[in-house]
Amino acid sequence: MTLGHMDILQRASKLFDRVIVGIGKHPTKRGWFDPQERCDLIAQSTEHLPTVDVAVFSHLVIDFCKDVGAQFIVRGLRAHGDFESEFQMALANRDLEPSIETVFMLPRPNRMVVSSSLVREVASHGGDYRRYVTEPIAAAIKAKLADAQA
Repeated sequence: MTLGHMDILQRASKLFDRVIVGIGKHPTKRGWFDPQERCDLIAQSTEHLPTVDVAVFSHLVIDFCKDVGAQFIVRGLRAHGDFESEFQMALANRDLEPSIETVFMLPRPNRMVVSSSLVREVASHGGDYRRYVTEPIAAAIKAKLADAQA
């Protein structure tokens, strides 16, 4: 979770009574942290947002929304490259469950170029990744890097 994600999440928590961050188990993507670790780190990062919950799911996001009673899916759009895949996903979700709407939000301009891939790249080359993530996530990345060097 980057500060761009946090920006979207903080703003979404002002628009909705309850926000659930769904951490999907992706069958082909492998990040630095497993889904439960990500869930715990995001929960720590959002402790100051009392209406935000975090949960792991392993099925379609639209089915997760039905399970938790969500009426909206909030997605962040960083730049031109995000739009096509996000648009396609939103249309598929609408087809699967027309009662659940997708809402797109733009991060603040200074966060638009930050991605988790960028954070991993900067961190793995010894750069200052802390400027892009929350403190709990920065600490976890530091520990991962230390374990990799050990």
